[in-house]
Amino acid sequence: MLKQTPLYNLHLELGARMVPFAGYLMPVQYGKGTLHEHLHCRSHAGFFDISHMGQCLILGDDAVDELERLAPGDIAALKSGEQKYTVLTNNNGGIIDDIVITRIDTGLMIIVNAACKDKDFKYLYSRLSGRCCFNELTGQALFALQGPAAVSVIEKFSAQAAELSFMQACGTSIKGIKCNISRSGYTGEDGFEILVGHHYAEQLARLLLAEEAVEPIGLAARDTLRLEAGLSLYGHELNESITPVEAGLQWLLKKGGNQFPGADKILAQLQYGPEKIRVGLLVDGKIPVREGSVICNSEGSAVGYVTSGSFSPSLGRPIAMALLDPYTVDLDNPLYTMVRDHRITVTMTPLPFVPHRYHR
Repeated sequence: MLKQTPLYNLHLELGARMVPFAGYLMPVQYGKGTLHEHLHCRSHAGFFDISHMGQCLILGDDAVDELERLAPGDIAALKSGEQKYTVLTNNNGGIIDDIVITRIDTGLMIIVNAACKDKDFKYLYSRLSGRCCFNELTGQALFALQGPAAVSVIEKFSAQAAELSFMQACGTSIKGIKCNISRSGYTGEDGFEILVGHHYAEQLARLLLAEEAVEPIGLAARDTLRLEAGLSLYGHELNESITPVEAGLQWLLKKGGNQFPGADKILAQLQYGPEKIRVGLLVDGKIPVREGSVICNSEGSAVGYVTSGSFSPSLGRPIAMALLDPYTVDLDNPLYTMVRDHRITVTMTPLPFVPHRYHR
């Protein structure tokens, strides 16, 4: 049976088309369509219901040390109220999930992907010692407010939250509603994520949506926004057979860290190079190339495959991300793929496709 977020009835009222996603009924788009929603988020502010994401606490004096043995990021360097994006790795160096960690006074709060939360929580619970307390948060809704107008909207309700820098968080209140707000998100835009109790979720959502600059955004635009920002999506650019180095996430590895699962393979790839690399692709013409499309070099040899592909509303052309063999790809060597008997040229390009606008 599909679950519903606390905003399910509000989504219907707003004219959302609901679809199954990660065990939930979620809005894929609203009446004005994906293109409008995407461009509105880039120019004003978009409201996203992300309450399907998993949320948990790891509490206790040993919480940081124990999580550092499961993830390659520098968690110990976090001060209370600071966040870090990192991954959980398996013994082969693959990515179990990508997660966001917030340091709190009593330990850590973690946000995980909706489709991975059951396996993540089972994994964390089994790996943590009795010196830590693991609590799944089930009574919280999670929203994102993203776009250049997000800060002016938040400022009306919480001056404290508006003063945060990227990847910082605070406890605050909006019109008497207690919530936790972080300056973060996954669109490439400046923005905020808001954690609030289920009972106040609809009240708070209506407050934000009543602002002239804010419109609701569905899953489809959420995906095109993160693709333009060159951000990986679990199940596409990330999975249990792709390492952080192959995914282009070597920047999140803690310098000198070697105690996390899969460290031998990951550190060897840092030294000698990975077997595949994540790249951005600009697509000639108007036909998008989709996930799974095989990328070939000029000799016709397969050199990799597309992990995400779509039309970019901001650029007005199709774009894609792919995992390619670094040893057979030459920047000057044209690449192509086939879509319904059409040979389509693709060109490697630096990521992101659209510059990030985080507030640092």
